[in-house]
Amino acid sequence: MLSTALRTLRTRWVTFVGSFIALSLGVALIAVMGMALASSADAPDRRPERFAAAPVVVKGQDALEVPTPIGDRTQKLAQPHGVPDAAVSKLRGLGTVVEDRSFAVRAEGGPADLVGHPWSTAAFAPYHLAAGRAPEAADEVVVSGDWARPGTRVRTDGGTVRVVGAVAGLGFEDAVFYTDARAAELSPHSLQLVVGADAAAVRAAVRGSAGVQVLTGNARRYADADPDRDKEALIAMNAMFGTAGGVTGFVSVFVVASTFAFAVAQRRREFGLLRTAGATPAQIRRMVVAEALAVGVLASAVGCVLGSYGAPKLARWAVDENLAPRWFTIGDHTWPYHLAFWTGLVVSLCGVLAASWRAGRTGPTEALREASVDTRPMTSGRRLFGAALLITAAATLALAMVTNPGDLLQRKTYVSRPMLLITAVALLAPVVVRPMARLIAWLPARLPGAGGMLVRENVVAGVRRTAAVAAPVLVTVALAGSLLGATATLDEAKATEVRERTAADFTVTPAGATGFDEATLRQLRAVPGATVSASSSSAVYVLEDGVALIRSDARAVEPTTLAATTRLPLAAGKVSALDDDSIIVNAEWEKHTVGERVDLWLGDGTRRSLKIAAVMTVGTGDNGVYVTPRNAPSAPVDRVDVRLTDGADASTVAAGLRQAVRASGGEVLTRDAWVRAAYPETNRTTRMGYFLVLGIALLYTGISLANTMVMATSDRVRELAVLRLAGATTWQVLRLVGAEALMVVVVGGLLGALVAGLNLAGMWGALGLLSVWTSIEIPWGTLAATLGACAVLAVIPAVAAAGLSLRRRAVELAGVRE
Repeated sequence: MLSTALRTLRTRWVTFVGSFIALSLGVALIAVMGMALASSADAPDRRPERFAAAPVVVKGQDALEVPTPIGDRTQKLAQPHGVPDAAVSKLRGLGTVVEDRSFAVRAEGGPADLVGHPWSTAAFAPYHLAAGRAPEAADEVVVSGDWARPGTRVRTDGGTVRVVGAVAGLGFEDAVFYTDARAAELSPHSLQLVVGADAAAVRAAVRGSAGVQVLTGNARRYADADPDRDKEALIAMNAMFGTAGGVTGFVSVFVVASTFAFAVAQRRREFGLLRTAGATPAQIRRMVVAEALAVGVLASAVGCVLGSYGAPKLARWAVDENLAPRWFTIGDHTWPYHLAFWTGLVVSLCGVLAASWRAGRTGPTEALREASVDTRPMTSGRRLFGAALLITAAATLALAMVTNPGDLLQRKTYVSRPMLLITAVALLAPVVVRPMARLIAWLPARLPGAGGMLVRENVVAGVRRTAAVAAPVLVTVALAGSLLGATATLDEAKATEVRERTAADFTVTPAGATGFDEATLRQLRAVPGATVSASSSSAVYVLEDGVALIRSDARAVEPTTLAATTRLPLAAGKVSALDDDSIIVNAEWEKHTVGERVDLWLGDGTRRSLKIAAVMTVGTGDNGVYVTPRNAPSAPVDRVDVRLTDGADASTVAAGLRQAVRASGGEVLTRDAWVRAAYPETNRTTRMGYFLVLGIALLYTGISLANTMVMATSDRVRELAVLRLAGATTWQVLRLVGAEALMVVVVGGLLGALVAGLNLAGMWGALGLLSVWTSIEIPWGTLAATLGACAVLAVIPAVAAAGLSLRRRAVELAGVRE
């Protein structure tokens, strides 16, 4: 049977070329992702940037460490501490001490992420003047980059300044350097120092100061802004590639299985002849498995070669798109190629198992059949397996709804759940193809001419062909609708929460990270007709189950004005019960009973025991906690909500608020503008990951559609010739073939939309159980574009294959034997 299998591969190469290309690409992608994961695992630590030339950096306490039975647990503090004054005095006796400050700067015509520093810290990067001079007056600055030239005046949120110099940019930040005195005015709190002294002497000077860190060598990178950003970028990148890898494996198995199943259905007469010649069912199965094995070995080898070329290109793309650190490159690893090769081989064998079993059941009488109508397109095994998967999908959804509806909002869930439902619907597709095709073709079949009727009957008669072509369309449309629809629905749910919780008529935000000063707050509270609620961003930390240190975002508010400007989604308790000895939590907390006391740490690391005053619903998971300003020490006021009093004029109050923040540079937003500004959006890495996944799915769809259409059309040569002999012109036959392909794509698109709708309905139900009632967001534009691309990928190969076959005389084609 091995020699027969090899001869079959040579003569029926069109049948296997689609599986070969799809499998090669799948192996290549698995190899690429394996190389990326392996290269990120041994990534080097990032080197210091801002303090690459600093001798010693002394940093205040910026982390909370809590001992547990399984080791210390650490979280970054929301309000880190500076170096204690006593330690600073000792350090000044050792040598030069430079206070470091970093603060956001907004400038007209400048980069969006400008950051301000004192000029004395520029030498530690080390920056050097490329033009002009150092700043000497409060209104003078030096900038990095070429966005502002020396001599120009620039309006900033801290006043108008004059650029007097420019430093050669080092690429890691867009900086504005002020005089040390002006920087201290703009950012009064200094969290770290540069000390020009021996490291051992510095350590001796700060010994006994709780949480103070002495950073030297490569550890100085922890004094840079966001020192863990490389690690976070790699985690996000690995999650993106991991998702793409999972989808690649799923779609490749799907495509290979669908292609082999259709190939077996086409070759039933060939298998019947072999059975008539004495071949046993086991021999037929071994022949089909041997064909898949040969395709799998060759495709896996080619895929590994493609992966070796594609991995460096993907790494460069990830760096260029800021999805990976600048230093990220592909290392020298071999295990990803072994993984990819054997995975490809397993995928090819898994894809053919069901088809080989069906091939072995072919009887000798199949060789005598002349009709191409599918009399039994659904086997009992396929029906049973499809029903089992459908029941499993429904049962797991119901279980999640009852036990943990929030799990349905997690990315790992709404990425993986569609695959289960896609497989179930694809297996059961032959059951619904006939009624769906008749429904779609109801109107075209009643139009003048026989074209609509022929399209309907051909699609209905060839159920296996229709299901095979519709399957990849189903996968692509279902993934596009499920993934993009899930993120859009979740974003809209979060926006709904913001909208429903905002009772203020105006929201005032500060210009910089330092928040509002007391003078500005007094002016805002003095505006006639305004009820003002000032609040601060902080955090609290709680130890759950004795081993997990959990951080929760907190907002410090005045209880007397909170109810006037905010509508909290309370499940128990009341807002007015909040005081300096209590906290408002959400139902996700381990302890969430009103009146119960909970031990926690505040944003600056202070340990407290607070009573639960009220409990909020879980929502989308963004419901933080609420405390009073006393329990958020050192947290600057970063938001002021304003509610109009009865009879107050909105325009007059708005003018008064703008006048109050004119000196500090704050911004006054209406309620609608604030909701739009706070509208949560899916981060860029996640979006890029989804488009990568959809690109992979669409690529596989194109391969599968082209291959299946060519296979199906080549198998219908005599049928097309009969149409020609019956009087149809070549263009009429080609239009018929194109219309059939288009109709099958519509069938697959509707099935995919059904799967996406069911997945989004599950998410909508979960949001409802979490007390967030929002609309289901369906990406109609993306679905239409995806369906259009599938239509092009199906119609062109089908029409091209039919056109090539019709180049011979119809009489000759009518006599062709299959």
